[in-house]
Amino acid sequence: MPRQTGRLRAWVEYAAMGPPWALLRALPLESAVPMGAAAGALVAKLDPVNRRIGMRNLQIAFPERDVKEHRRILTAAYRNYGRMAAEWIHAFEFTRTNIEQYVTYESPEYWKDAISVSSGRGILVLTAHFGNFELLSLAHSIYGNRIAIVQRPNRNPIIDAAVTARRTRFGNISIPRKGAAREVIRLLRDNWMVTIPLDLDTRRGVFVDFFSKPAATNEALARIAMATGAPVLPAFMVREGSTTRHRIKLLPVIELERRRDRRESVLINTQRFTDAIAETIRLRPEHWNWIHRRWKTRPPGEARFY
Repeated sequence: MPRQTGRLRAWVEYAAMGPPWALLRALPLESAVPMGAAAGALVAKLDPVNRRIGMRNLQIAFPERDVKEHRRILTAAYRNYGRMAAEWIHAFEFTRTNIEQYVTYESPEYWKDAISVSSGRGILVLTAHFGNFELLSLAHSIYGNRIAIVQRPNRNPIIDAAVTARRTRFGNISIPRKGAAREVIRLLRDNWMVTIPLDLDTRRGVFVDFFSKPAATNEALARIAMATGAPVLPAFMVREGSTTRHRIKLLPVIELERRRDRRESVLINTQRFTDAIAETIRLRPEHWNWIHRRWKTRPPGEARFY
């Protein structure tokens, strides 16, 4: 778990966000979202440190594209952050009576297949920090499908509490990422769905190719899936253009490799999970979090480059 921000600094950070949050909250959602996008584009110009990280990542992921295209994708990603922030501010307005206006399912038959394969052993939902990922789990629960979210707590405890309040409003629960395996297994035994994002750098894990470059990746999803027999169902939130409408994009359950060499199986399965994320990002690159240092941890003997 990351070291928490001190109480005074936490309140200062929270207070600094007050004015823009108040402005977005004062606007109707349909007006707040384009305002958030405009703010995101402005932040892109004022954020040289993260912009450099984003450009480096885009060079790794799309070496065949030129700098102009990398800049376009990165600016669009910042716009996505702004839209997401506006929707986060208005999160308490999403209810069972209006959720279909904002979020629908794409290929729900894959979810039905996962339920059939599960046979009461729960479902592991593979996802990433893609699109409005906060709305993904919230919308699923509003539809009546509670889900447990494995997540890294925010360093600021005040902001973390605000995030948790939105995530858990309709029965979801949050599980701190550190030491989560035992709780995840317990929930699967109770036939829960458990969401695990697999697109963050990790100090401990396995190296698999992410856009053809080794990336340190958490192996817990593969190990838990192999141990429990719970199916792994990829799910991502996709925005329709620049609107407030989204689709929960479901993909087929990922078939697990089970070899006599367990370590080899873990590596192969983690690669399959990572490939599903990469292929989704290729379709909508502006949806992904390019300013995360995804390739920060390097294989032994390889220098860091951020």
